[in-house]
Amino acid sequence: MRDDELARGVRLREEGKPEEAREVLVELARRHPDDAEVAYQAAWVHDVLGLETEAVPYYERALAGKELSDRLGAYTGYGSTLRGLGRYDQALETFVKALEEFPGDAALRTFMAMTLYNLGRSRDAVSTLLKVVAESGQVGGYRRAVEYYADRLDETF
Repeated sequence: MRDDELARGVRLREEGKPEEAREVLVELARRHPDDAEVAYQAAWVHDVLGLETEAVPYYERALAGKELSDRLGAYTGYGSTLRGLGRYDQALETFVKALEEFPGDAALRTFMAMTLYNLGRSRDAVSTLLKVVAESGQVGGYRRAVEYYADRLDETF
């Protein structure tokens, strides 16, 4: 029953019917308050609908659970939602904690860079983004130079 309803809620979201998905997932989360997977899907559908404030407690429930298959996605969604709500300190804490579990993840680091910018830490934000870009391989033969200057933005010859 739970699995079928969860699959139905996810399918509805994926089919572009987020309002219907929300009804299914909120009811399922009410009946299964300690189910991390259900909470994560409920958070996700709230984000899709632009209901970020309502998504937060679902993300928190999801991340508190031990049996969450997509912890990386939950951390990324939660931190991004907090940042979007202007809760920058909490967002940064979330990204730092997530990177302990998923070191080096480019998406987490990119969202963290945005948060650092929002906190007025532009140097740290640019440095973080330069490192992500360098590691992506998109700078060709300039990788070493980009990595070097990522932490030395004001250095000149």
